[in-house]
Amino acid sequence: MNYKKENGWNCIDSKDQVFKFSEGYKEFLSSAKTEREFVTKGIELVESKGFVNAENKSSLKAGDKVYYVNRGKNLVLVVVGEDDIEKGVNYVVSHVDSPRLDLKGNPLYEDLDLAYMKTHYYGGIKKYQWASIPLAMHGVVVLASGEKVNIEIGEKDEDPVFTIPDILPHLAGKIQGDRKSGEVIKGEELQILVGSIPSTIEDKEIKEKIKYTVLEILNRDYGMVEEDFISAELELVPAGKARDLGFDKSMIGAYGQDDRICGYTSMMAILDLEETPKRTAVCFLADKEEIGSAGSTGLKSDYINYVTGDLLEKVKGNYNEMMLRRTLWNSNAMSSDVNAGIDPIFRSVHDAQNAAKIGYGVVVTKYTGARGKSSTNDADAEYVGKIRKILNDAKVNWQIGELGKVDEGGGGTVAMYLAELGIHTIDIGPALLAMHSPFEVSSKLDVYETYRAYKAFYRS
Repeated sequence: MNYKKENGWNCIDSKDQVFKFSEGYKEFLSSAKTEREFVTKGIELVESKGFVNAENKSSLKAGDKVYYVNRGKNLVLVVVGEDDIEKGVNYVVSHVDSPRLDLKGNPLYEDLDLAYMKTHYYGGIKKYQWASIPLAMHGVVVLASGEKVNIEIGEKDEDPVFTIPDILPHLAGKIQGDRKSGEVIKGEELQILVGSIPSTIEDKEIKEKIKYTVLEILNRDYGMVEEDFISAELELVPAGKARDLGFDKSMIGAYGQDDRICGYTSMMAILDLEETPKRTAVCFLADKEEIGSAGSTGLKSDYINYVTGDLLEKVKGNYNEMMLRRTLWNSNAMSSDVNAGIDPIFRSVHDAQNAAKIGYGVVVTKYTGARGKSSTNDADAEYVGKIRKILNDAKVNWQIGELGKVDEGGGGTVAMYLAELGIHTIDIGPALLAMHSPFEVSSKLDVYETYRAYKAFYRS
């Protein structure tokens, strides 16, 4: 019997549910463009579904629904299962950070009667893709008083936007002509244009009047002074909403689908559990994956141990290190991250026989990494077989995939950090085209099948 998968659109009874689910995804994606925004809007959503902050619970029992928040950048949702928690937890772990441009700590300057702000790119990007497109500014600033102010500029029709002006092709020959693709725009050239009107202030001590105009506006609207940039987290992201793509509206084009597509579907899947699961279900939304999962909000931190230990204490009434180790070792996880969809224009970088296609359902990725499987979790055959049965029993459309040909490049996910704790782990998520670009492409069919896959896993 030959192994064969087919286009998922041929395997569904009706497109209505697929399209309906995707509308909610597009709306959430358009309004949650940073990790902080995802967590904030996620809390609003889960509280409306009956989840309560775990800090307000001294004990937990089967059926209880709680959430944890870590520094505004991690959100963890839990539905306590019927089984003894030490027999293992079912984790679905996504990341909600995406490649972007961060303002530097001292970004603002004036030159040739133009005001610019300097940025430092975050994650793996093709820098030239970020030039000459409309950018919005999102983030927070902590003022000298300690007050925290939210900033969002560039998403409303009446808002200004920002951009990184590229050089015109007529004059680009000497500057860009001999540059390699990774240096067509260099990192230090990723600077956003922010103003051009001089201030009318009559203070002769102030020489940079255009820069001062920008500071006047920031002070008027947000109470900021220039020193406040150092205690700010301000991100530049593509302006605009998620959009239907194609004549048939079968695809979604948007910024940040890696990996908020998995964050959203894993969150919705746990919210939509109709019955108390057998095993405790955990939706873990992490930060910092795009820069190696570092820091106190990345998966390399101890936060997954903190949450699991707190669950043990509240469910069982006691806690020790061996209980935590046993729970983790008995646990199962889906590292929910995207895969690279094969594009006919660039098919040469893929092994077509093992490449994922958009529209073919959720992608099961046994291993990621680069070249000789470096920096990866390589899921064991027994666990792959278990996951395969879960998906088949739930009639989920799924396929296998790899991140390109063996020596072509590759990439990693959070899977290896879960596996280091002894958790059975495999990568599962949808395929994207134009991954890490300002406008990534997904299939609505895959969005829905990813949701169904995570829901089946939580129930298992």
